[in-house]
Amino acid sequence: MNERETSETHQTDAADEVKRADSEAIDQAAYWRANLRIMASLLLIWFGVSFGCGILFVDVLNEIQFFGWRLGFWFSQQGAIYVFVLLIFAYVALMNRLDRRFGLIKED
Repeated sequence: MNERETSETHQTDAADEVKRADSEAIDQAAYWRANLRIMASLLLIWFGVSFGCGILFVDVLNEIQFFGWRLGFWFSQQGAIYVFVLLIFAYVALMNRLDRRFGLIKED
């Protein structure tokens, strides 16, 4: 190769690296935005269950019987814990799906 071809090859390689770095930065930003969206929605559910059902709406929920217990009392003592555990499983499933979408988990 002559000097001109070598120079053009290095410029092309450098341009490809810049494009690849920009693409990775965009992918990382999109991944992080999606991750924050998942966390925000699950935290909103967590807040609604813990504060809403356990404190704000307890009087309304107490008018409903659930397995012999007032629903507001049951929710603040037992139901919220069940919802929190379900949120953990939902977070794992949603993050696995997000990781697959961005190619971070290799399918076998």
